[in-house]
Amino acid sequence: MILVTRRSGHEIFINAELIETVEATPDTVITLVNQKKYLVRESPEEILARVIEYRRQMGRWPQKAPAKTPEK
Repeated sequence: MILVTRRSGHEIFINAELIETVEATPDTVITLVNQKKYLVRESPEEILARVIEYRRQMGRWPQKAPAKTPEK
């Protein structure tokens, strides 16, 4: 679940696994797989970052790539 803010200022949790699309119209619209739509204050980039962090916490997204060590 990710926390988002509706345009009214009310915070809600959305199941990140059910997000089908996120688009800026210019308001951000989250569409779930059941076609339910949510108009939120966060940008599409913020939503993406939250989904990635959620999936990392659930172990369903690769961790950040390790820094390359200089060759000797």
